[in-house]
Amino acid sequence: MCRHLAYLGPTVALGEVLMRPPHALYRQSWEPRRQRYGTVNADGFGIGWYAEDDPVPARYRRALPIWSDPSFVDLARVVRAGAFLAAVRDATLPGADGEAAAAPFGSGPWLFSHNGAVGGWPGSLAAPAATLPAAELLALEARTDSALVWALVLHRLRAGDGLERALGDTVVEVADAAPGSRLNLLLTDGATITATTWGDSLWYRTEPGPPGVVRTVVASEPYDDDARWHEVPDRTLLTATRTDVTLTSLKEPSS
Repeated sequence: MCRHLAYLGPTVALGEVLMRPPHALYRQSWEPRRQRYGTVNADGFGIGWYAEDDPVPARYRRALPIWSDPSFVDLARVVRAGAFLAAVRDATLPGADGEAAAAPFGSGPWLFSHNGAVGGWPGSLAAPAATLPAAELLALEARTDSALVWALVLHRLRAGDGLERALGDTVVEVADAAPGSRLNLLLTDGATITATTWGDSLWYRTEPGPPGVVRTVVASEPYDDDARWHEVPDRTLLTATRTDVTLTSLKEPSS
């Protein structure tokens, strides 16, 4: 379980989105308003952001609560980006891999986060895991359900699938193998945000930016009470670019 957020739009200081709003992700680490599973997100945090003219994002992750890291406050004040993904973590299992288990996970141009839990973990994902090459399993950043879900998504991306298909097909595969899973996923390449709702809440907000550009935030829960927030229906795939947001229903597992 966790709270997570992705931003796409005009360049802003990270803190403008992650710390300044009254119920920002920073505050959600100890006082979430819409979190149904877990009460505090103190098992680590992370942020990945895209610097100008660099397609490979930087990441800053720690195993401690976000509020106990004074370096993050300085980082959020001075680092500016037009695309980023951040998460605060409530671990499904205690003590699992520390910093390596904190989202966002990343490879190449992609950043990924999972809010939820895989039902019956770890045995339930034996069949999906068996489809991955041994080298990819050995390269897992952590021994957690989220890390394995990321490996399944990443395998599809490397095989040439677009963000929407990679995320949507992975959700259906995991839900089929592990009924009862909660699979709210966030994926970005710095140009597009793709997300899924499957068993937990997700919201998005858009507002005009510079001419022809939309400022979009996709998050587990709203960071303020602005009427521009929209809740995404369950079993939905969201895709946001710098100009629009589209919603598509996800198919149910075959079983």
